[in-house]
Amino acid sequence: MKSVSAVLVSFCLSLTLSLPVNAQDQSFDDWLEELRTEALALGISESTLIALDSLEAPLERVLELDNSQPEFVQTFTRYLSLRITANQISRGQNLLQQHAALLEEVRQRYGVQPHYLVAFWAVESNYGRATGGFSVLQALATLAYDPRRSAFFRRELLTALQIIDEGHIAADNMSGSWAGAMGQLQFLPSVFYEYGVDGNNDGRIDIWNSLPDIFHSAANFLSNLGWRGDERWGREVVLPNDFDFSLVGTRTRKPLQEWQELGITQLNGNPIPVANMNASVVLPAGASGPAFLGYQNFRATMGYNPSTYYALTVGHLADRYTGAGPIQRMPVNEQAMSVADVMELQELLNASGFDSGQPDGRVGRQTRAAIRAFQESINMPMDGYASAQLLESLRN
Repeated sequence: MKSVSAVLVSFCLSLTLSLPVNAQDQSFDDWLEELRTEALALGISESTLIALDSLEAPLERVLELDNSQPEFVQTFTRYLSLRITANQISRGQNLLQQHAALLEEVRQRYGVQPHYLVAFWAVESNYGRATGGFSVLQALATLAYDPRRSAFFRRELLTALQIIDEGHIAADNMSGSWAGAMGQLQFLPSVFYEYGVDGNNDGRIDIWNSLPDIFHSAANFLSNLGWRGDERWGREVVLPNDFDFSLVGTRTRKPLQEWQELGITQLNGNPIPVANMNASVVLPAGASGPAFLGYQNFRATMGYNPSTYYALTVGHLADRYTGAGPIQRMPVNEQAMSVADVMELQELLNASGFDSGQPDGRVGRQTRAAIRAFQESINMPMDGYASAQLLESLRN
């Protein structure tokens, strides 16, 4: 499938370069006709393209969700508590036993350990119970017609049509999220097309209903992201009192030996185990919260979803399946910052000579760098973490 997908994407790119800059210069019906012509040129059959006839005008609910801004920046405590509960752990443990033979078959082929696969399954779709109730074609057509990211979603829509054309799923059954993420793995069509696997050899790939296809596809994707079957994802650690917080973040990777020499220990105070592995220090709640070393599998997880909260949650849930206890150094009463608070923080940083970029209420790389520079100037731990305490310091 890989070479076909590459050809498809390349061909779509060459065609979309000639499209109007603003998709909304056309009516939705005219836009659909142009899309139909492009799909036919790609070799997608007329019978598949009948599915375009049932598409409505751009779905307002999809646009609302795409444009919605959260009132508060979610804390690590909140994110974790919504996804790791006693019930989720127990259910995952039962499913590991129930599907042990299949999961072992997948492990032997791709090297992805069963408890991690089940953790991905849990976090992505609550073990298949929350896959999204949108028509993928309708959602992608809405987002592709919208001018902001039209080229990206147009390519995803054409790939979704290719998937239908090859008989993997009927158009009416291709359900997913408002953003077009599909099935129990929440794969975008391009990821499905590149990494989907027919795990039960029935001639099609079904990540909506077939567990063999679901587990084989997830493991294939993770293997291609660099997953290592003989390593864990990472571990919670304790940083020394004199730790250099400028070393925090996934951009810094050091051998475990170096982290040990810098004084990082296990929770019980023993030195961290040393192996031929690199790791990054991750602080999801700032210097006052838990600290983790993230290994290569942590980085592979962020390839699946580029969020440190997500990667830590998947790794920790997998640990809980195997009997590990909860994270020991979670912050107490972690206070959420509102988007307005973050914007004020950014404005105050800029006014104080610490360039955080255009205030937008989002804590990105430039804002974290500005926070670290400000923290250094007032002798605070340079963790780059946007907190209410930091905002108060700037106000004063």
